[in-house]
This record gives sequence, C-alpha cells and structure tokens, in this order.
Amino acid sequence: MKIIFITGGSRSGKSSYAITLSEGHGGRKAFIATAEPLDDEMHLRIDAHKRQRPDVWETFEEPVHLAETIAGLMTQYEVILIDCLTLWLTNIFMREPFPESGTITSAIDDFISKIKKLQAAESAELKDTHLYLVSNEVGMSIVPENKLARVFRDAAGVLNQQAAAIADEVYFVVSGLPLKLK
Repeated sequence: MKIIFITGGSRSGKSSYAITLSEGHGGRKAFIATAEPLDDEMHLRIDAHKRQRPDVWETFEEPVHLAETIAGLMTQYEVILIDCLTLWLTNIFMREPFPESGTITSAIDDFISKIKKLQAAESAELKDTHLYLVSNEVGMSIVPENKLARVFRDAAGVLNQQAAAIADEVYFVVSGLPLKLK
C-alpha cells in the first residue's frame, strides 16, 4: 500500500490536487468524506466538493471511525482518498467533553497505528492500493487566543507530522500549486 499525504491551507487546492494526482492510478476509487453537514454553509461546501469530483468516485461519509472504514474498503478499491483529516479531528473534538484530556492524542495515535498496520500487511490484495490523506496545515498563523483553538492547532500539528512520517509521498499545496516535500 502506498500512502500519499497532501497538506496546505484552507482553499489551497489540496482536494483538487489529490483527485488529479490519483487519476494516474487505475481501478476503483473510494472517496471518504469526513465533513458533517451541521449548518447551511457546510451543506453548500459539501455539495460544491461533490460537484467537483468525477463520477468514477464512490463516496462514503464517515466522520469518526476513519481507520475502520479504510480497513473495510482496502480490498475493494485501488484508490482511497480521505478528505480530510482535519475535519475528522474536529469531529473527534466535538464529541469529547474535555479535548485537552489526552483522548485526542490517543485517537490520533490509534488512527496512525491502524494505518501503519494496514501499510505493513503483506497482502497481494493491498499491494497496489493508494491511500490519499488530505489535511489542513493550521499551524502557520498567529497563536489562537483561546485554549480550545490552541489545543486543536497543536493536535492537528501532531496528526500531520505523524501522517507525513508514514507517508511514501508528501505534498504541500499553496495557491493551487503543489510542492513535493517527500
């Protein structure tokens, strides 16, 4: 299994680049959407993302149980794209009454551990699978004024570092332009 990690700022073109990059791989394609349509604006954003995706993608909506969903799809799809890890982390935060308690770190560690196990599997069915992980880079701005935002920023930084560490390729997208880091 090959892991491709794509990060960048909001509206930088990460998702579009991930889809474009994945077009070079044949086979069935699964898109795992982590966004939850909790308000009208998010409904509009989700609809816009759906319209941008080519019809070859089969979409699965999973806000929390990401590793389990990936594991369940690995033998059926040659390309799996997760969009995005930052929203997944937000969903974990919103379900946790005290996000700074360490459960967020545990959730990140558990996710990365499960992906590493899938990556290490010596299964002939998985050898041609490409897993695309898309995430926002939120740590390049000012220090947030409230504690919850700082805890989230730090957790997102940890998640991105760990995802980049296990990835075979890493891209940073700025203004629609990808920069290959690894």
